Amino acid sequence: MMNFSELPLENKLKNSIKFADFTTPTPIQSKSIPISLTGRDILGTAQTGTGKTLAFTIPMINKLILDKNAMALIICPTRELASQVMQTVLKLNVREIGIGNALLIGGESMQKQLKKLKKRARIIVGTPGRINDHLKRQSLNLSKVSYLVLDETDRMLDMGFTPQIELILKFVPKDHQTLLFSATLPNNILRISEKYLQNPERVAVGSLSSPIEKIKQETFQISQDKKYHELINQLVERNGSILVFVKTKHGADKIVKRLKYDGHSADAIHGNLRQSKRDRVINGFRNGKSRILVATDVAARGLDIPLIQHVINYDLPQVPEDYIHRIGRTGRAGKEGSALTFLTPSDRSMWNSISRLIDPNFKPAGSNQRKGFKDKKRPKAKFNKKKKFRDNKKFFKKDNLNKTDFRSKKKYFKNDESSKPSFKRKKKPTGYTNNPKYFDKKPSNNSSPDSNGKKFKFNNKKKFKNRKRPNNFSFKKFRRK
Repeated sequence: MMNFSELPLENKLKNSIKFADFTTPTPIQSKSIPISLTGRDILGTAQTGTGKTLAFTIPMINKLILDKNAMALIICPTRELASQVMQTVLKLNVREIGIGNALLIGGESMQKQLKKLKKRARIIVGTPGRINDHLKRQSLNLSKVSYLVLDETDRMLDMGFTPQIELILKFVPKDHQTLLFSATLPNNILRISEKYLQNPERVAVGSLSSPIEKIKQETFQISQDKKYHELINQLVERNGSILVFVKTKHGADKIVKRLKYDGHSADAIHGNLRQSKRDRVINGFRNGKSRILVATDVAARGLDIPLIQHVINYDLPQVPEDYIHRIGRTGRAGKEGSALTFLTPSDRSMWNSISRLIDPNFKPAGSNQRKGFKDKKRPKAKFNKKKKFRDNKKFFKKDNLNKTDFRSKKKYFKNDESSKPSFKRKKKPTGYTNNPKYFDKKPSNNSSPDSNGKKFKFNNKKKFKNRKRPNNFSFKKFRRK
């Protein structure tokens, strides 16, 4: 298929495609659109940035034009992806065609969504959480859905949306067409497809796990404390827009704060931002107001920003598949891009998993792959229990003992009086004496504090005046016999 005009589409839709300046279909579009127009289920796999959105929106709109009562439901993992799918739908001039639509995502006004649903919206695009909210409210009726799309399904399963998706599908009629698209094809996707797809047609473009070939991948081994300094160096050396991926929301905000302090135009996007703030950040990055965008994996998918020249993995992702989606943000639509990954010593295990995903024949340089140990087995040491005991016995012979040390210790415990408990009288406080000639003296006002920091003041002279010491009184040192 060389042109969209060659497809058996309705004239209204052909005019919309032409008006939106979509001329030449991508490989995934060329393969999936003709199959989808026949009404068959599709299990599609292609890398991000290959035009999957248009691959399922064109046959969807064509079907809704033919069937005036039919509805379409598109489920996406993130708000950003759902918003961009809706933008593609709006580009096809569905308003002029006369098909109502509603975007159901979190962070947006529930009242606005309810108003759109009341106007008989036939194209529903949303995230699993918000779609379920409307189903509980009974504000959304899916009984007429004949076209279902699960976009970025592997991502939705990784995010734990499986129970919510299953709840949604209970409200969808059994007789419907399902299109499942994913960037990767793990085992959980295959199980889902067997459960919800009926004799699907497999459509695959490129490698299932390897990134786009035009992306230049580099790694930089570095310690954790030197990451930020190297990040600054990379930002200075590179031209164009840069997307930096970090592990946590706090880390994203922290790095952006430091970058702004160092004079760089940067912004952060993560799950804690309100939808309005997310939109401002993405639009600012898309328009060039901020050159650097620091993001968590919430932005690894769904960001349709064709201007990204570089991707820097400041932290490795928690899931190996997310690496592919991260670097897939660059090199879109056939353009070249670069991806740089910082590797610390603690990242070795995860990086090996990522490398195996990219190349199944990858063998990590581990303990079994070191020089001198490959294909070699250590000889088993002979274990003589009796001999071992005798050897240990030799160690405890008198000749091997340090006699000097033991004798010195014995002498120490015998003669050293400090080891014995003493019955010495306690130290009396400053200003106290047993001499009677001092009893009549007035105590000094400058009485010094004792060892505990307490001051002793003798204000009552009579208390000590008539005090006498017994004649037979003496101080003796008592020692334990």
